[in-house]
Amino acid sequence: MSSPRRRFLSMAAAAAACAALPRAARSEPYPARPVRIIVGFAPGGPTDLLARMMGQWLSERLGQQFVVENRPGASGNIATQAVVNAPADGYTLLLVAPANTINASLYDRLGFDFLRDIAPVAGIMRSLYVMEVSPSFPARTVPEFIAYAEAHPGTINMASAGSGTPQHVAGEMFKLMTGVQMTHVPYRGAVPALTDLIGGRVQVMFDNMASSLEHIRAGTLRPLAVTTRTRFEVLPDVPTVNDFVPGFEASAQFGIGAPMRTPGAVVNTLNREINAALADPVIKARLSELAGAVLTGAPADYGRVLADETEKWAKVVRAGNIKPD
Repeated sequence: MSSPRRRFLSMAAAAAACAALPRAARSEPYPARPVRIIVGFAPGGPTDLLARMMGQWLSERLGQQFVVENRPGASGNIATQAVVNAPADGYTLLLVAPANTINASLYDRLGFDFLRDIAPVAGIMRSLYVMEVSPSFPARTVPEFIAYAEAHPGTINMASAGSGTPQHVAGEMFKLMTGVQMTHVPYRGAVPALTDLIGGRVQVMFDNMASSLEHIRAGTLRPLAVTTRTRFEVLPDVPTVNDFVPGFEASAQFGIGAPMRTPGAVVNTLNREINAALADPVIKARLSELAGAVLTGAPADYGRVLADETEKWAKVVRAGNIKPD
């Protein structure tokens, strides 16, 4: 047999073998079985609520169950590790939370590299924090707060839901950008921190707007500013921190990730359906109730958001010498 003929037959056999694979793959369109959405926090919180909202939407749109599985612990790292270790087939997804972009620099040793090992699928929501004080605190604006802190060094205690939490790093960024002295007081969760803030036992907190809004409306907390670049439409008279501290921005991004090397067709299917959800008026209204705005875009757009957030919080963590609890 001539050499060209041997090469032709070899190429034909290889082509036939390759052609069989796409046919087999196409015979089982995604998703062909239930999909897990892993959440790194306990049921009932905003991360869990978003996962269940998206899970219900995707179940209805794609004809398979998207089941939420809560794996709380280590500030979301247990859940992230589980997704990193899962097969890259689209059947195990991660509800990405703000902690993921903070933990990348907060923990010295992780069994994964978040940006390297988790593929961005789609953003869901960007929510805001609010810089707030108790009504008994003398400052009513951010400039008044800064002036009071400078005139009374060492007297301001800043509450947070724990060391390295989004509330904590937002406050640390404020300290870095203003030079204000504040003593960090970590609590085991936002609820006890808010209780002491309302009672005047601590002076300030950068809290998630969703958990503070009812207290602001009731007058038991005074908002000084929101932490996003634009004002919150529900409280249009409350300015932004950026109005007084140029460049300040702190917000919480939530979305969906998957193990790296998940097939592009699967990622694109999920991205398309999640973006369809974010265009739905009912979904948008439910996100607004969580003090959030939709975070739409292609997987690459969401990837840039995660990279920017990871870089920003790494600078704060290093400069503030922040350590996990």
